[in-house]
Amino acid sequence: MKTVETENSGLKRAYTLTIAAKDIDARLDQEIKRIAPTIKMPGFRPGKVPANLIRKMHGDALHQEALSSAVQQGVQGLLSDKKLRPAMQPEVQLDEGYTPGKDAEIKVRLETLPDVPKPKIDKLQLERLTVEADDKVVDTQLKTLAASQKAWKTAPKGHKAAMGDLVVIDFAGKVKGVAFDGGTGEGMSVELGSGSLIPGFEEGLVGVKVGDEKDVDVKFPADYQAENLKGKAAVFSIKATEVKTAAETKLDDEFAKTLGLTGIDQLKGLIREQVQQELNGLTRTHMKRRLLDQLAADHDFDVPPSMVEAEFTNIMEQLKHEASHDEDPAASLKEIESEADDYRGIAERRVRLGLLLSEIGSANGVEVSQAEMNRLIGQAASQYPPADRDRFIQYVQAEPMAAAQLRAPLYEDKVVDFLFAKAEVTERASTRAELEADLESEDGHVHGPGCGHDHVKPAKGKKAAAKPAAKADAKKTEPKTAAAPVKVEAKVSAKASAKAPAKPAVAAKKPAAKPATAKKPAAKKKG
Repeated sequence: MKTVETENSGLKRAYTLTIAAKDIDARLDQEIKRIAPTIKMPGFRPGKVPANLIRKMHGDALHQEALSSAVQQGVQGLLSDKKLRPAMQPEVQLDEGYTPGKDAEIKVRLETLPDVPKPKIDKLQLERLTVEADDKVVDTQLKTLAASQKAWKTAPKGHKAAMGDLVVIDFAGKVKGVAFDGGTGEGMSVELGSGSLIPGFEEGLVGVKVGDEKDVDVKFPADYQAENLKGKAAVFSIKATEVKTAAETKLDDEFAKTLGLTGIDQLKGLIREQVQQELNGLTRTHMKRRLLDQLAADHDFDVPPSMVEAEFTNIMEQLKHEASHDEDPAASLKEIESEADDYRGIAERRVRLGLLLSEIGSANGVEVSQAEMNRLIGQAASQYPPADRDRFIQYVQAEPMAAAQLRAPLYEDKVVDFLFAKAEVTERASTRAELEADLESEDGHVHGPGCGHDHVKPAKGKKAAAKPAAKADAKKTEPKTAAAPVKVEAKVSAKASAKAPAKPAVAAKKPAAKPATAKKPAAKKKG
């Protein structure tokens, strides 16, 4: 194989590979020998079909396999010989004028990972804000739990439904006088004030008594899941068949026993543990943010533009998707686009920190064990229907990139834990409110050249506007850890690549027009 370097600029590399026709033909012969025992043809015993007939019948497909194999081996050999570490999947292109029997000319373009300077991790200083789960928080959580476990009793005769009551209804919906699929039902229970139905529906049931019939005028949200109902006005004719009120829930041993526990003390203990876990998670997140700020301030090196562009695209797509569900999508989208340069800076910081954490982990023997990897694969597979789980596991085992995506978050956590153990850590008692406020603000951040901070400040004299959840998350950047192993695939093969089964939705979709399926606006977070 002949190799010619055509570009060497910064992290960019390009090569032309020439694969001799005789090498491709040799691979074709090997393919024919490989499949010959399986070929059946009238007049020949199994495994006795002449090679020339096999070539005539299956030559095109086998040639594609041979060519693909030759190209893939050639590119892998190039990476090995030149000691190249691709940042992203190399671009592999077969010369358009190629025909079987000729030498194959392959163009390979890629960006390499940079040489990360020796990380400065010997003088890390961190503060751990500790928060204890107090009795007040536990009692609040206990009351919330009790509210979600309501017991209902039939309301007195003539009782008018109020917010907090449960109304059982039969309903029939129409748009412009025409019934629609899924718009009719019987015996549906509606908790008034739960916000589970399309806007205006629950409010329309306030005041009804058993036996009452009335029309409820509503409008389906613009982002409703049923395309034919988006933004449409509808009238639901309802009949109230039952009205129930919530029975008082006593927070005692009997209540705990309905949850399968021995008593109220055990329930409070479990709630305290859960709250403490949440608080510990906030503490860890706070420490991690401060750690990343220190690393970003102390390290600056070139990163592959392709990785930055991929991460930038990912951020923008997430933000635009969130903006589409905002009260004013056009205004939100305009604001996002006006800050595109800031988000590109965030993407660059994420990539740089990811490469840095990868280098730290590699230099200090941080690894994800096979047992841990098997657990990750099992957890991911459990999100699929049983019939698709084996196919998902096979996909991950066959695709290094898929496996790397599962591995990356755990690897990052292990590197962060290593750095926590190495840093000088001081502790300070705090409150949940202080901890959350510090996570949401810029307070305490040390600004300076190359700090890589990822918060966009509001214009002077202006208050920062509330931003979609995705935008708030993007502002608090986390690294894209460790470049994943790259598997080179020449795009000249007729063989289908492995694909993961379609991932199940987070929640199953109910009948489109049923009021209970209305999609609520996403909660806003201040950025």
